[in-house]
Amino acid sequence: MNHTERVDIAIIGGGLVGASLGCALAPLIRRHGLRVAVIEASALPADGMQGYQPSFDARASAIAQGSRRHFQTLGVWDALAREAQPIEMIHVSERGRLGATRLTAGELRVDALGYVLPNAWMGRVLHDRLADIDLDWHCPARVEDIAASPQGYRLRLSDGSELNAGLTVLADGGRSGLKERLGIASHEASYEQAALITTLEVSQPHRGVAYERFTAEGPLALLPLTGNRMELIWTHAAGEERGTLALSDGDFLARLQRVFGERAGRFRRVGRRHVYPLTLVTAEESVRPGLAVLGNAAHALHPVAGQGFNLALRGVMDLVAALDAGIETGQSPGAVTVMNDFETRRDLDRRNVIRFSDGLIRLFGVTHPLLSHARAAGLVGLNLAGPLRRAFARRAMGLER
Repeated sequence: MNHTERVDIAIIGGGLVGASLGCALAPLIRRHGLRVAVIEASALPADGMQGYQPSFDARASAIAQGSRRHFQTLGVWDALAREAQPIEMIHVSERGRLGATRLTAGELRVDALGYVLPNAWMGRVLHDRLADIDLDWHCPARVEDIAASPQGYRLRLSDGSELNAGLTVLADGGRSGLKERLGIASHEASYEQAALITTLEVSQPHRGVAYERFTAEGPLALLPLTGNRMELIWTHAAGEERGTLALSDGDFLARLQRVFGERAGRFRRVGRRHVYPLTLVTAEESVRPGLAVLGNAAHALHPVAGQGFNLALRGVMDLVAALDAGIETGQSPGAVTVMNDFETRRDLDRRNVIRFSDGLIRLFGVTHPLLSHARAAGLVGLNLAGPLRRAFARRAMGLER
């Protein structure tokens, strides 16, 4: 029979959310002597940061200004900034309408509205930081069995380890089936859309401008990357993405140019194309005694609004704040009061972001002509109303909840 190891916190998932949590726990590990385990199913790159080579096709994420501040707190921003593309302006428009709104860094008196970072680089930097923290790594390893115990949760891993964790954090993206095994249901509302994501080369400098453009076919976002590259997130009605995916590179670029126009210049090169079905997913429980759910395991949002990872990172920081406050008063990490404190910290922010991003997609998905005129007028009004536009921008930047 395998020996069962006792850990204070077990993080299931060593991706961006789980790795961020591991980094954020470093002060608590030093101050309180916590024992933390990270369980990750995929093997990590052996060459670390030194072997990192930027790829034309690298998937990327938009990091809000508030998230940059969190990364500074974690001590990783200086390294992340080496591959970060600042967003100087966000241009929001509806195709075929005059209405548009522009949010600029200068108006908000910040260095940038946000940043676009390759996911692979974020992972390398976070894991490099984790190497300096006193953690128990189980990688590659999967959780083969999970069950509640009087002390929290008991985990049996594929590497032969057994852990008894005071607090177990699901940060596995929701793909492992652990939520379902624990009886945590999720509410799912399909957008009846699919996102086609790829990298583009553009003919003119993007000047750090990000575009959100709402079209009859679905919303489309262009995020600036280092060099003359931009990441495209192009939504299609479910099933219609197959035709676009099958186009030759030349035909794909020509079709995109017709849909988007030439505001960003000419699209000259396209990378590998990836397609994902779009569904709003929210876990019906995000905490239990001894259990917390983070990231996409807790909520999967439409990618065009760019709020998913930023919301998850705020969840990481709120969980650590609740743990710190609870431990200071003598409570265990998985105590009911600690988990309730975490849920209280998260609830309003989570509901506001889901309402904002979901409402934006559904509002612009209605094609009634009168509503189209109203949306155009609203975008013009938002562009003219400085205080309202600045409030909108601060929320998008993660500086207000």
